[in-house]
Order: sequence, then C-alpha cells, then structure tokens
Amino acid sequence: MTYPWKSWDRVLFTQVAGRHWPGAEPVLPRLSRAADHGRLWFGIAAGMAVAGGPNGRKAALRGVGSLAVASLAVNTLGKGAVRRARPLLEAVPMIRRLHRQPLTTSFPSGHSASAAAFAAGVAAQSGAWGAAVAPVAASVAFSRVYTGVHYPSDVVVGAALGVGAALTLRAVFPVQRRPESGPPARAPRLAAGKGLHVVANTASGPPALLSTPAVRIAAALPEATVEECTEDDDLVELLERAARAAAREGGALGVCGGDGTVGEAAAMAVRHGLPLAVFPGGTRNHFAADLGLLSIELTAAAVEAGRASRVDVARSTGTDGAGDGGRPGESAHFLNTFSIGAYPDLVRVRERWSRRVGSWPASVLAAVHVLRTCEPVEVVVNGRPRSVWLLFAGNCRYSSWGPAPVRRRDLADGVLDVRMVDGGPFARTRMMGAALTGALTSSPVYTAAAVPRLRLRVPGTGVHLAHDGEVAAAPGEVLLDKAPGGLVVYRART
Repeated sequence: MTYPWKSWDRVLFTQVAGRHWPGAEPVLPRLSRAADHGRLWFGIAAGMAVAGGPNGRKAALRGVGSLAVASLAVNTLGKGAVRRARPLLEAVPMIRRLHRQPLTTSFPSGHSASAAAFAAGVAAQSGAWGAAVAPVAASVAFSRVYTGVHYPSDVVVGAALGVGAALTLRAVFPVQRRPESGPPARAPRLAAGKGLHVVANTASGPPALLSTPAVRIAAALPEATVEECTEDDDLVELLERAARAAAREGGALGVCGGDGTVGEAAAMAVRHGLPLAVFPGGTRNHFAADLGLLSIELTAAAVEAGRASRVDVARSTGTDGAGDGGRPGESAHFLNTFSIGAYPDLVRVRERWSRRVGSWPASVLAAVHVLRTCEPVEVVVNGRPRSVWLLFAGNCRYSSWGPAPVRRRDLADGVLDVRMVDGGPFARTRMMGAALTGALTSSPVYTAAAVPRLRLRVPGTGVHLAHDGEVAAAPGEVLLDKAPGGLVVYRART
C-alpha cells in the first residue's frame, strides 16, 4: 500500500537528521531511553505524589491511568494496523543513535503516545503540573525522530492517540473540581492567629496518631486561642464563649471537627456576625473540602491572608414546637444536607463500600440495600401528601446523580437541591431496578428539584431527620429555607 504522506515524512525526517541541534546530543538520547517502558513517567508520578499534596497525587494517578490506556491502544491496535518499517539510520549521526534499536513496527510511536497521554492526563487534573510536565513530554516525542527510530508522522499520530486516551479517561472518570466558593468577602487578616478563637471537638474524626488537631492549630497559629471540647463539655456553650471573645477582639471564630460540629459553629458565627475558620477534623470534612481546606495548615494560611468568601447557609425551622429543639421558630443551620427517611443509612452504606469498589458502584449497592430494608415515611411536602423512602435537601445544587449526591457546583447559588424517592405500590421494585441499571435519575419514583424553600409536615411519630449527619427527632412541621450569602468563611487560594 502506498501512503501519500510518506514522501514528505521522509523528507522531514532527513532534515531533522541532517541538522545540528545545539545541546541536544547529551540530553535527548538519554531522555528517550529513560522513557522506555514508562519508567520516566512513573518516576515523575512518584515525585508528584510525594511533593504535590492531594492534588498532585490525583494528577499523578490520572497521568498514569491515561498512559495505561494509551499503551493498551497502541500495542493492541496501532502497531498491528499499519506494519511500517523503521527508518533507515544512514542519515542519522552515530552519536544520536540508541544503543538498543526497537524491534517493533514504527507506526505509531508508543513513546509519543505515552508521553502525550501522561501530560494530558496530568493537565486535566492540574494545570500547573501539566505545564511542568508538557516540555518533558514534547522532548521525549521529538527525541524519537532525533534518534532515528520514528518518522515524524509516527510521533504525531502517537501523540494524538495519547491525548485521545487522556480524554477518554476523563470522560469515564470526570475530574472533580472544587465548587465556586461564593463571592469574595472581607475578613480580618489575623497574623499568627491573633484574635482567632477556636473550638476543637475531640470526639470528631479518627483518633490522632501523633498530635491532636488542637496542638497542630496552636503550632500553625501560635497567637490563636484554642480550646478542646471533650464528651463532657457542652459544645454550644464553648462556641458561644469563643464567639463572644472573638467579637470583642474584632477577630474570627474557628472550629475543628466534623460537618455537624461545623454546622453548629456556622450558626454561632452567623448569630454574632463573625467570619468562620474551618479546620478539617472530621471523618469526611465535606464542607472544608468544598472550600479547598484539606489541611489545618491550609486553613491557617487563609486566616493569615484574610482570604474569604460569602456562602449560603440553609435553615431548618420547626414551626410547631415539637422536636428539633422544642421551641417554635428555633432554627437548625446546615451547610451540607438535610434528610429525612432512609438517607442517613444510604450514606453510611455508600461510604463504607466506596473505599472498596468506588463511588458509582457503591451508590448502586447502597440504594439497593436501603430500598430492600427500609420502610416509607408519610410526609406532606408543600401541602401535598407523599409517602417517601428518601427526602434529601442539599444546601446548593449538587452535581452527582442519584438520591445521595456528594459534589456541589457552587456554594452560593441561593437554592435547595431537593431529591425524593417515593413509596407506593411497586415503587420499591421499580427503584431497585433503576438502581441496578444506573437509571436512578430517570425513574418515575425519583424526583429532583431546585427550590428556594420547602415546607414539610410529618403527621406520624418516631420519625427522625438529620442535619449534616446529626440526627434529631423530626418536628410536626418544618420550614427549609436559605440565607443566601449569610456566612463569611475563610477559604483556600483558588
């Protein structure tokens, strides 16, 4: 078979071989050999994982995954499709040639595919790391022509296959981006934490191995006042005392704990008009992660820099004096989720299984398990009686599918993300079928809507609700609404 591009391909190859490239001789052949069997990329990935923090580890994993997909495509399809002979080496100076010449066919370039796949995969997760890796990947791809083992078209097609592999992986496993953390807000810059009063809940999160979160906060912000809350202390009382002291000093309120603890602190910060500093100290730390605060040190840096945003706060207000605090008009604030019915069980099952099988399969397994074992709850939603197994209301829209979403697009969009799974005849069977086929969002027993407020009435007794994972007896009537931009929080650098 005659290929029309072979003539210019050979001409370009000859031009590269005949030209002197200053500084390339001691570098490019070594770089080309280092990329054999992906060794160069695995080494870079290991360095990123060690030095790059959580985002660096994610970028490294995505880069290696893209490389694996590209290698599979080149070795199983590409090499066998066009059995092109390697270039003749007469025109290539001896000093450039590789000591061991490859034995496989020339088209496409596997090294170029791996290089492009790794760089594109890394860039999909982290633009900064992608920019750092791209010159190395380009050099490896060019080295294959420079050393005489590939024609230019081999390299171009190989690189295209690599980028395609990275895009394919991204389509199957979308990159999880941090949500918009709301409009910028003014917050005091507290050098060394002076004026910051922190309450650290020792009952939250896994046990400390070396030093407690309170010790780490004090080390990062030596001028801050840090008080530990044990199981014998009243969390609300400690937060109230800390908030009053912060207000007197013109500082900020800080909290370290799980999402339930952070919700209590948010209510206190709103009441006293204080900015809130969230130190991750729970098991999942959903709200802290949405703010980019993945470590105590990142929160400390945000406090000292005065970087803050306004975010929405959702409220659950009991209107009949029963349950949920016991007094009419008393509100419970939540930053993540409100739920009634079987949703808390679903979350626990999903999180337990996600560590073993991944998020999507775990969501399906959790939905099947809960729908098999739970019983529906009778509620009245905006005046309409409904029998539901699950009722979820998120503070702002969530982007993931199903009745148990976990990711948000924006922390200040002014709406509640409401998801319901109805009861009724054959609803359990239909919902289980939808869960098994991955079609939860299209099931007729599944409802989703974004609304600014929601009124619920719970005629029955013994029904429980949860705010950010904290369970309480459900009131007879409850109003869910929002305080748009009602909370100022310190956030990580975007």
